[in-house]
Amino acid sequence: MFQTSPHHIASYYAASSLELQVQRPALRERLDVDVAVVGAGYTGLYTALRLAQAGKSVALLVASRVGWGASGRNGGQVILGFSCDMPPFAAALGDEGAQTVWRLTCEAAQEIRQRIAQHQIDCDYSPGHLWTAVLKRRVQILLDWQEEAAQTWGYEGLRFISKEDLPAHVASERYQGGLLDPSGGHLHPLRYALGLARAAEAAGVRIFENTRAERYVEHPDGIELQCAHGGVRAAQLVLACGAMVDKLDTRLRSRILPVGTYMIATAPLAPERARALLPSGCAVSDNQFVLDYFRLSGDHRLLFGGKCSYTGRTPANLTEGMRQDMLKVFAQLVDVPIDYTWGGHIDITMARTPDFGRSGPVYWAQGYSGHGVVPTCVAGRVLAEAILGDDSHLQLFARLRNPPFPGGETLGGLFQVLGMSYYRLRDYF
Repeated sequence: MFQTSPHHIASYYAASSLELQVQRPALRERLDVDVAVVGAGYTGLYTALRLAQAGKSVALLVASRVGWGASGRNGGQVILGFSCDMPPFAAALGDEGAQTVWRLTCEAAQEIRQRIAQHQIDCDYSPGHLWTAVLKRRVQILLDWQEEAAQTWGYEGLRFISKEDLPAHVASERYQGGLLDPSGGHLHPLRYALGLARAAEAAGVRIFENTRAERYVEHPDGIELQCAHGGVRAAQLVLACGAMVDKLDTRLRSRILPVGTYMIATAPLAPERARALLPSGCAVSDNQFVLDYFRLSGDHRLLFGGKCSYTGRTPANLTEGMRQDMLKVFAQLVDVPIDYTWGGHIDITMARTPDFGRSGPVYWAQGYSGHGVVPTCVAGRVLAEAILGDDSHLQLFARLRNPPFPGGETLGGLFQVLGMSYYRLRDYF
């Protein structure tokens, strides 16, 4: 069972959100509502907010705090699309179905900006995402995606950045080319989650923190969710737990693998020094199999992410290892100390395709595979629409096949270690 705590982990995000962290009560009663939601990350918050705005009574339960998991620890990069890219959607859903998925992702990116403005969420949103190639042979991947996006998906906003022009965006010799997406961007992920929670409460959602859902029982008229000191009866249940679903639903648990991923935050830089690193202010991620990603914070730190662990153990000498990865990109930061190091679990599927679905009164969305800021917004819309009576989009996603990991978490993790070791060698050579 995943261990949670009544406090956010000691990340830069938590330290810079202290004034926004409201302590919400644990559930100590029995409720009757239209919909129960388990999980207070982006998926649960989006779903609950949409349902409440449509007039449904909603109780949202979280084992720890709002945004305690991946939604409050991630890289904060707003990137269009899903981790698996578009070919698996086209193969499973056909051209029309894949076009619908792409349209939903574009609309989700726009929705994020709209919600920030509508709910006045102070989360340091900044536009622009730059996808880069470390290796010359991978520049063609950028050009191929630019062409595919325009010709197949009707998305013509991507702009190729040559190596000669990259210094206008990132002050590093590491990269051979880039692809700039002005519709992408970056934000403070925990402050955004906390803002969504306030918006959901304003719409009528009741949020209970430090309330672990221990089990649920299906009845002819809905479900009963059981907790240590209370419970919820509801017509529908939404499981939005991601990697934290654990033993609450073993069917869902078998289809995802929790993978550790990590970040560091430097000490604050002088504003002009920070701008010199990323002159256009965009977020950056590379297209290596084991990728690095980074951006500037609102207070002029460099936030740098990468590495992954499939063993459940935190890598040894993590801070120094992450610092060395950062210096491969920005050698000019050799004199800058690291103020924060943190990590958390993401939920990956075998094919890196999202796992959205329904079984009777139980709905779920998981399997973002490390690329969830925009896809969680898609999930919240898809789940809420289905509960409100239009399940056309949910049925589309349910056609994706997400089998259990062979051998469960232990062997699944071993296979992933072997696979990623192979891809690391490909990156190296």
